[in-house]
Amino acid sequence: MSATPRDHTVASRVTELTTFVFGMALLILIVSELPTDVFSPESQSFFFVIGTIAIWRYSWWAVQAIRSVWYNRVLFPRMRAEADAVGEHEKPPELFVLCTSFRIEAQVNFQVYDALVREAHTYGVPTTIFASVSDRTDVDVITHVMDEHGWPQNVEVRYMFQKGDGKRSAMAEVLRAISRRLPAPGSLLISMDGDIRLEPGTLSRSLSFFVSQDDLGALTTNNRAEVTGNDATREWYDLRYAQRHLMMSSMSLSRRLLVLTGRYSVFRADLATQPDFIELIESDHVDHWRFGNFKFLSGDDKSSWFWLLKKGWRMLYIPDVYVTGFEELPDRRRFFASTTDLMRRWYGNMLRTSNRAIALGPRPMGMFTWWSLIDQRLSMWTTLVGPTVVTLVSLFVRPSFFFAYVLWILMTRGIATLILAWQRGRFSLLWIPLIYYNQVWGAMLKTYVSFRFNRQKWSRQGISAGEPDDPVAARRQRRMGHVLHGFAYGVLLFVLILSTGVMEPPDRTSLHIARDQTWERNQQPERLDRWIGAAIADRTNDAVRLPPGHFRLEGDLIDTLQQSARPSDKQIHGNERTTLAISPALAELMRGPDGEPIQDAVQCTVDASCQLALDEHNLTLVNVRLRVEPAAQTEVATTQP
Repeated sequence: MSATPRDHTVASRVTELTTFVFGMALLILIVSELPTDVFSPESQSFFFVIGTIAIWRYSWWAVQAIRSVWYNRVLFPRMRAEADAVGEHEKPPELFVLCTSFRIEAQVNFQVYDALVREAHTYGVPTTIFASVSDRTDVDVITHVMDEHGWPQNVEVRYMFQKGDGKRSAMAEVLRAISRRLPAPGSLLISMDGDIRLEPGTLSRSLSFFVSQDDLGALTTNNRAEVTGNDATREWYDLRYAQRHLMMSSMSLSRRLLVLTGRYSVFRADLATQPDFIELIESDHVDHWRFGNFKFLSGDDKSSWFWLLKKGWRMLYIPDVYVTGFEELPDRRRFFASTTDLMRRWYGNMLRTSNRAIALGPRPMGMFTWWSLIDQRLSMWTTLVGPTVVTLVSLFVRPSFFFAYVLWILMTRGIATLILAWQRGRFSLLWIPLIYYNQVWGAMLKTYVSFRFNRQKWSRQGISAGEPDDPVAARRQRRMGHVLHGFAYGVLLFVLILSTGVMEPPDRTSLHIARDQTWERNQQPERLDRWIGAAIADRTNDAVRLPPGHFRLEGDLIDTLQQSARPSDKQIHGNERTTLAISPALAELMRGPDGEPIQDAVQCTVDASCQLALDEHNLTLVNVRLRVEPAAQTEVATTQP
């Protein structure tokens, strides 16, 4: 029986303790130093934008989590009982295994084939293992494995040497070889990587689902990893598997998946040997308006998934069966660079296939699966809203928003970590920063790749593809990608600038001030009395907004207020760099933040505003610095940068 592994390759206790101490210190610092003005009325735009996106994203994530729990706790146990009952009496007539490896270490190779041969022998049906290898040493290792097991009668091994041009051609050769053997009806094909070790009971507890479900086209199982690397690398892989488990379980409730993992997936042999299936695996390509026609280098698991999705076949995720992968970053000393390379390849495979899958519409896959594909394209932009908004607001409104955002990150990612840990069966504090890293940096990589998904690279094989052979055409294509990417993010940035109030359309007062300062610099500038008086007379607006700069407000405003018959209650909003020079007569009528008349200079803020009350008129000044000057200046008012 395949069960949750006893030994996890996880972070050390010292690392977990260090993370806990650092997290608690950060939390205490934020809570103790968080300014009260973060929750002032001016924060409404910030919390509205962040809150709206959060409600959308986390409600969708909550739906996925609830579906995952329902599948694992309610639906799958019934399916498991049915499959086990049928599997005791029926088995597939033949079993074929496609195992591809490229320069795998001999020790890992031995463990992989030792477990595979043992499982095939125990399962008991005629099994043919097609070992797609790249080196003669692999043959020696497999021969040694067969010697250890006494060359079981029901297990046959065939070797096929790869061309070295990628995994796709190697898989196509094996599939054609299997088709020439004319598999018996009901035969199954296992497609697995050469660094995946099958746990005891994997075959008996996964293949029985094909016997109990006639409409099942393919399935994949749960994963774990034995990682060579530091603590962050170990937890990064385990976190990805925890997230994969939640998403796969949710999607399996609809009997569809978003990918058939190349690490270990099982197909009906009569489907995997069809000519168009083999052709798609070998020569999958896309016609793009900007990139032209280019072949896919990696992503064979996406191609097989798309073929089954288009044909309307069911897919299934088996959560209680584990296979173990031997994982190692391309460069274990460079966590950021290596994870970036891996994510770029994974996201490229996703983006190269999702457009045509979305184009199929909801009919062959169901509405939930179809919307999940669309959500993949939307989430890479919505994830960037939070970091962009907090950067804008911290730079241009109030730096303290950054602390509120960090507190928000700790809370939301902490809750997400607890839910993932509940389903995964283990918890790590490192998951909190790693979730944020995967989300934000992953979203940035997705947007980057979405405008350059023709560029492909397979780090282990050291091959790349997708770009034109002509260097001039390749540079032109890259420049166009930079332009389109910059324009798309620029649109998002502009919308967020307007939404957060960092930049607002100019009102009539601002336009008049800008005209006076730009077109009439050689004349005596207009004072603000005239324009504020006009704004007071305007009954449609309750606020007047001033740009940053140095302006003057004199006693003419008093005459304007006294002549106005209608009572008014207006707010004058400035910028943190807006300065108003007021006359002594006006200063006597105004009250500073302390409620006393203004004597010299004061700063009017959101929490400590200044007031000018005259008869039935009341003016409130916010984000303005007031300075008493006895006489009008003769120089022209200038706007500060």
